[in-house]
Amino acid sequence: MQQDSIPKDDLVYAQTRDGRALPVIDVTNPRFAVPDDPQNLHDLLEASAQEEIKRRRVPKFIMRWLLKSAAKRSLLVRAIFSSDAAFLDGLSTYVMKLGADNLPPPYTDPVDRQAAVSPNLTLLRLHTQQTARLLADALVSELGANGSAPLHLVNIAGGPAIDSLNTLILLSRTRPDLLRRPIAVHVLDSDDAGPFFGANALTAMRAEGRPLHGLDIAFEHRHYDWNEQASLAALTGALAATGAIVAASSEGGLFEYGSDAAIVANLRALRAGGVNLVTGSVTSADESHRRRITATGFKLVPRGLEGFAPLAKRGGYRIARAETAQLSDQILLLPA
Repeated sequence: MQQDSIPKDDLVYAQTRDGRALPVIDVTNPRFAVPDDPQNLHDLLEASAQEEIKRRRVPKFIMRWLLKSAAKRSLLVRAIFSSDAAFLDGLSTYVMKLGADNLPPPYTDPVDRQAAVSPNLTLLRLHTQQTARLLADALVSELGANGSAPLHLVNIAGGPAIDSLNTLILLSRTRPDLLRRPIAVHVLDSDDAGPFFGANALTAMRAEGRPLHGLDIAFEHRHYDWNEQASLAALTGALAATGAIVAASSEGGLFEYGSDAAIVANLRALRAGGVNLVTGSVTSADESHRRRITATGFKLVPRGLEGFAPLAKRGGYRIARAETAQLSDQILLLPA
């Protein structure tokens, strides 16, 4: 990236494939962190519920007109409500997590900012924060017990793998001694754009003065279809055979969009590869969220924790911890 193309503020930027500069999310930075103490979380959930009530009072034909009008001005609204895709792509999801004060061009229309400050997108920002914290906390004992073993983070349908990068950032802030080892982030995704940005984000965060400076971290993207698990089993098996610590995550991916069969098969592949720590997000089964899903057209599967737990068990895992952000529950899986 040209040095003069990087915006001059206190954020770290990385380049997308099409040449845009996006801020790199760092959940330890107050610019990105969402307070999730009980009171703030309660307030967010209440605001989201009130927003849903107001939305339901608007006649459907008027709501469609309002959304269509907003989509002409807002790239964020357009990505959510005017797409024919069955899922929200990794980079669009990423931009929605930046927060209103961190939106770069071309997301500068007031409608973009209005969307970014909505309770639902604020809750979406919590997904990455909670997923990264769950994995970072769980890794402390694993890394402490294996002082020199390499660490491999496998990210399924991870896009930029920002949850994996933030897992490392959290550990670098609290237990930097545990990261003095070879580390690799493996992104298994059918898309190229997200991982391209993720690799650049890692490079930016390894620069001098940044949270991951001085650490030995590699970034690898593999094309992956979660309905074909052979390459996942081969990867985790090969890594485990070297004595490495292997952890996996899928925030906003497999556990939210995948079929029951795909989830179970991927978990079994991870379990067979000796993966003891798995984190990810599970779409809420709340009725109000079901209505939101219908409005967008995305093929999210609203299982909730009750619907996901049996799948985890069939895959060889159990839900050890869960944190809610209403739209989804972020979970830590341990071997059953």
